[in-house]
Amino acid sequence: MTKKRTSMANIKEILRLKFECGLSVRNIAACTKAGRSTVSDILTRFEQSALRWPLTDNCSDTELTQALYRDKTAAQNKIMPDFAQCFIELKRKGMTKQLLWEEYVAEHQHRAYRYSQFCEHYLRWHKMQKRSMRQIHTAGDKLFIDYCGPTIPVVNPDTGEVRYAQIFVATLGASNYTYVEACPSQKLEHWLEAHANAFTHFGGVPALLIPDNLKAAVTKTDRYEPKLNDSYRKLANHYGTAVMPTRPYKPKDKAKAENAVLIVERWIMMRLRHRVFHTFHVLNLAIRELMDDLNQREMKQLGASRKALFDSLDKPALKPLPVQRYLYTESKRAKVGPDYHIEYRQHYYSVPHQLVGQHVELEANVRLIQIYHQGNLVSQHPASQKAHGLSTHTEHMPSNHQYQKWSPERLLNWGGNVGAATRQVVSTQLSAKDHPAQAYRSCLGLLNLTKKYGDVRLEQACKDALMVNKPYLRFIRNLLKNHREGQLSSESHTTPDIQHSNVRGPNSYH
Repeated sequence: MTKKRTSMANIKEILRLKFECGLSVRNIAACTKAGRSTVSDILTRFEQSALRWPLTDNCSDTELTQALYRDKTAAQNKIMPDFAQCFIELKRKGMTKQLLWEEYVAEHQHRAYRYSQFCEHYLRWHKMQKRSMRQIHTAGDKLFIDYCGPTIPVVNPDTGEVRYAQIFVATLGASNYTYVEACPSQKLEHWLEAHANAFTHFGGVPALLIPDNLKAAVTKTDRYEPKLNDSYRKLANHYGTAVMPTRPYKPKDKAKAENAVLIVERWIMMRLRHRVFHTFHVLNLAIRELMDDLNQREMKQLGASRKALFDSLDKPALKPLPVQRYLYTESKRAKVGPDYHIEYRQHYYSVPHQLVGQHVELEANVRLIQIYHQGNLVSQHPASQKAHGLSTHTEHMPSNHQYQKWSPERLLNWGGNVGAATRQVVSTQLSAKDHPAQAYRSCLGLLNLTKKYGDVRLEQACKDALMVNKPYLRFIRNLLKNHREGQLSSESHTTPDIQHSNVRGPNSYH
């Protein structure tokens, strides 16, 4: 560690006290709060220099410093080590600065620095190598996107179930104008929905999106060529913008997002910590109020609010919104069943009956279900949330309203071959639907049980199911699986004839 040099003002005061006041070294040290050795060293250096007291008016501080410390500044004859090579060498396992210094001294002898100075100069050099370039943000250019680390609980008032809201944050580079939204999760559909809401709030689209490397944005991280999620790419194409994820483990790439997240956590989330929210809608209303307040606050460094800068800088430069809002679309491959329906999220949608047994591609969003075969749209339905429901177009049925291979008559005859109870269960299944074709899956599933359990066991299970008024495939399958068929029908409900002295007859009751 280098010794701190005495200030020039103190040096001049030491010289004045010596040559004008005639004080001793001890007294000068007491007056200037300097060490006696320091005072003695300065006086010795002055006497050995070419200067004399009083100093001339044109004697600058630089000239006085050079006169007093010419031997200290004479390190110009020293040879500076090749620190770039030292940096490379230190990457080797087992390499030390001590060894590098010894090799440096062996090469340059008396012109080499001492070890302490060698380390000091290397430290200064190393700090000079790492630069942090100040980013220049153009109006309407970049939108930095991230999630906050902390979450906000949302409590179901009926069940007490707690869900933790993920806080989505998007901030524009030029104005720092920030959008905040509470999402149920960081899943793809909520990630994309938050983007669409942010663009709507801004009233336009930035030229570039700068997200972090979360899974909803990037399927494969790479410093140079990250692989974007296909749905995220579709959103960018829909809005006419581009995506440039930050480099992994490079937080300076998203400094704007990091700062915005920190501000949102302090300014919004901390103000909501004592409130209890039961729905995401109410939570987002509270966030929106605090978000507007945040954007309208004046930033001390810039002397203007985020809202004012947004109106003057970013807003005029944003691209216009497309006519249609982006809707998250899920793609799925499915096989058409014998009832010419495919299943999506426990609901069944019809396709033309000619495609039975074929594979089709399904594209679904919250409003519409579209089904493609070999790239051609063959069917579309409004999206339904009804579990185990059916959405059927009449034109998808064959002319006789049935798929010819499996007609109601054939299914009934097949059931009759097993037994009367099985035929009755098949008939019940067919009549339970709006159209018999919609019951083909359950009927085929019922009749195929003969392959595993045989006709006799299936017929007995159907008898039991009819007896308890549960002619359902699941109930019958469970009876067979647990070997319980026949137990219900074998139970006797007649009163046994018991004769003994403890049994009273009808004459005992009046």
